[in-house]
Amino acid sequence: MSNVNALPLLETDAVAACCPPLNERPLSAEEAEAAARMFKALGDPVRLRLFSAVASHEGGEACVCDISDVGVSQPTVSHHLKKLKEAGLLSSERRGTWVYYRVEPSVVAAMGTLLAGAAKTA
Repeated sequence: MSNVNALPLLETDAVAACCPPLNERPLSAEEAEAAARMFKALGDPVRLRLFSAVASHEGGEACVCDISDVGVSQPTVSHHLKKLKEAGLLSSERRGTWVYYRVEPSVVAAMGTLLAGAAKTA
């Protein structure tokens, strides 16, 4: 007898629609808050470097031990990774003593959709 339960698979290709493209209609206050939270998280150079390190890491995920060399202390790296997680840009999983981070593709796709419309009108 097994005590193993199957977990439902998450759809990683679905785009989490936070906001419509910028050229579609004016954003509501809630949509603007959601978009600003994501862009604010990426507005810090250290966070942008960490996000880039995770996004470009082989296999699509990175151990915190592999991306910590961004010129700040380890507690500061942890703080910035936490902010990226809170903004929904990264997810994490603890494996033993290390934490592995991966980019949330649906959130990045939503950010791209938001900006893609503005690029078409320029």
